[in-house]
Amino acid sequence: MPTERMPNPAELLPGAMDALLAVDEVTGAAGLEGGLLALSHLRTSQINGCGHGVAAAVRRALEHGVPERQVHTVAAWRQAPWFSEDERAALALTEAVTRLADHPDPVPDRLWDLAAKYFDHRELAALLLGIASTNAVNRLHAPTRQQAGE
Repeated sequence: MPTERMPNPAELLPGAMDALLAVDEVTGAAGLEGGLLALSHLRTSQINGCGHGVAAAVRRALEHGVPERQVHTVAAWRQAPWFSEDERAALALTEAVTRLADHPDPVPDRLWDLAAKYFDHRELAALLLGIASTNAVNRLHAPTRQQAGE
């Protein structure tokens, strides 16, 4: 197992961790179900290969009552029958926003419209901020090799 390269960068700069936690708190209070946000965090961290983020998102998902079968299969949500239509829309948006550079039109209208069918603007804002903050944290943890479970 690779060793940690340095402490978490957000903990080294005064106020950085507080700012990241504040965004997380705001997104959590915006009305979206906590389990849905946790699944989005988990899928983002899986895509980014961030072990620390995956471990934290699994813990969060279970704390919010997400069924274990969803936690175990979120990487293959398209083939698993136990995700609701709104969860599928959120996960599709999560993947597109996390992989912005993979396609010329990273969030096509059909995908956006599907998410907007299930979520109002406030909920979409919370989902997008959650995806963005998870990506930011993953980009701090992965290169510095923050260890899962710490």
